[in-house]
Amino acid sequence: MKKTLLATSLSVLFFSASVFAVKDVTTHPDYYFTKEGSEVNSLALLPPPPNADSVSFLRDKALYEQGKLLRSTPRGKLAHDDADSSKEGIAKAVSLGFRFPINEKDTPELYKLITKMRDDAGELGTRSAKETYMRVRPFAFFKEPTCRPEDEKELSTNGSYPSGHTSYGWATALILAEIDPANRDKILQRGYEMGQSRVICGYHWQSDVDAGRVTGAASVSQLHANTDFMAQLQKAKDEFAHLTEKNK
Repeated sequence: MKKTLLATSLSVLFFSASVFAVKDVTTHPDYYFTKEGSEVNSLALLPPPPNADSVSFLRDKALYEQGKLLRSTPRGKLAHDDADSSKEGIAKAVSLGFRFPINEKDTPELYKLITKMRDDAGELGTRSAKETYMRVRPFAFFKEPTCRPEDEKELSTNGSYPSGHTSYGWATALILAEIDPANRDKILQRGYEMGQSRVICGYHWQSDVDAGRVTGAASVSQLHANTDFMAQLQKAKDEFAHLTEKNK
């Protein structure tokens, strides 16, 4: 009897631990639209990261060195600001390419859309490749500082390929360009810049960023099949239309 109770208890604990280890809409409904298992399979979608003896890795190293030269410039300051992973920091970053500032107070539906989809595209959509390859980030590879040293300890514990920030930034740009197609080029330029900021800061190799844009675009396609996301997207479009009419 005691053995049975012990086995049952252990099974329950194991099951509970497994459930709470999952990060998706079922366990974190305020952070995801997507359920694990229906996300973009980045491992299947992407090729492996470049080998250390490849021409592609020489390119990665050259662009890392080039990015370091920009850190003391206004572009480097922008890269530093783009590295702010808070909801407010992300909203501020993407707003630079949008027609209106996006924040929780003035544009709640747009804010909810872009902050909630962050982990669908940036974390869940890159998870399988990141966890499989666990590529060393450039700052750790060269044992050099980044543009935000306070983030280095956390970042050094997870894989560099593909770039989650790039995936999220590009996915968000594609969605905002859909909401405001008349301003598409400026929005997409901002999304592109957010990826390059990761190279400038030394957080990612260029090939990580290139792969992140692929997973970002794939995540947008996946999100368009999600009814909850589409409902929130429509609310954001309605809010944008109201703001546009109000500011004529």
